[in-house]
Amino acid sequence: MSEPTGLAGEAEKLDAADGLAALRERFVLDDVTYLDGNSLGALPAHVPARVEDVVRRQWGELRIRSWDESGWWTAPERVGDRIAPLVGAAAGQVVVGDSTSVNVFKALVAAVRMAQEDGPGRDEILVDATTFPTDGYIAESAARMTGCALRPVTPAEVPSALGDRTAAVLLNHVDYRSGRLHDLPGLTAAVHAAGAYAVWDLCHSAGALPVGLDEHGVDLAVGCTYKYLNGGPGSPAYLYVRRDLQPRFDSPLPGWNSHAEPFGMRPDYAPASGAVRGRVGTPDILSLLALEAALDVWDQDGVSVAAVREKSLALTDFFLRCVGAYVPDGRVESVTPAAHAERGSQVALRCEDAGEVMKQLIERGVVGDYRAPDVLRFGFTPLYVGFADVERAARVLARTLAG
Repeated sequence: MSEPTGLAGEAEKLDAADGLAALRERFVLDDVTYLDGNSLGALPAHVPARVEDVVRRQWGELRIRSWDESGWWTAPERVGDRIAPLVGAAAGQVVVGDSTSVNVFKALVAAVRMAQEDGPGRDEILVDATTFPTDGYIAESAARMTGCALRPVTPAEVPSALGDRTAAVLLNHVDYRSGRLHDLPGLTAAVHAAGAYAVWDLCHSAGALPVGLDEHGVDLAVGCTYKYLNGGPGSPAYLYVRRDLQPRFDSPLPGWNSHAEPFGMRPDYAPASGAVRGRVGTPDILSLLALEAALDVWDQDGVSVAAVREKSLALTDFFLRCVGAYVPDGRVESVTPAAHAERGSQVALRCEDAGEVMKQLIERGVVGDYRAPDVLRFGFTPLYVGFADVERAARVLARTLAG
């Protein structure tokens, strides 16, 4: 077993060589080791002043004029274009607004409608059986609404489950419990080969690793912005609609914001062109503009997703090494794949009494989270997590398990 001082010394050297280390100063952090950015990202330090300007000047002084003069009306597409490069998409294909759940519903129903336009017999939706529960709830409702049967399968089972009846497939890029990274390129290609449409949930991947939506021909995708994009609690989600599919995107939630003439107040709905079709009602301006400010972190120093991914893998590798060195054999078991190609930016450890263990970790200044029945989750946001954080978390975990 390695000595703690040895790994602590290695962590110090790794932090000194880290090209992203300076970004930590751009966030509001304290002495707590924060490894829960896969649930809620840390606050970028410049966001409060920006939000104050939105509240005091844009709302307080300009009031209604801010829809034009402060760019409120175009913010959903403008912020969408800021997110687009982080998920491998060209401009004009991402719109920000509503929640992930609402956007899953829009995307999945629209995907089924397109499939059923393509030809008869497309009456089945495949859904990731390991998905975050809400995606499953939404998929069940979408199936009832579109007259489809819902078939839960694991991502590995998707290729063999596809058939002439498949209309759409809803998958998670990264499993929220285990941190397993699924094969987006391969599964998307298999879905297309079957004549169906692929809808991807990017909540646990966007901002942590390359996605390549355009490169891999993904049809539709959704994701939240409060995890690795650090947009704040409840910050609005986004919807990606591939450019060539936009004229066919038939949202089940048509609203005045997605109308071709939103201020025409016409009784009949006529959809706007482009990604604007993904809008519904009045955008949540305060949270939307807080998110826009948070995204500045990516631009100020030209941070690349590739660099973030490289550090993410290094952090999770180092954490697993430290856990192996510090924690007695048999006390925890990693359920996160060791292979880089199958790992997101979190490590999940199976542990007896995981809920109580996480409670004690938090009391000792290491914040992760717990998923029933027995999983400790640790999320690694490379923009502000360092190697010393990783070593300390493993050391505190070992001390906690030792009682």
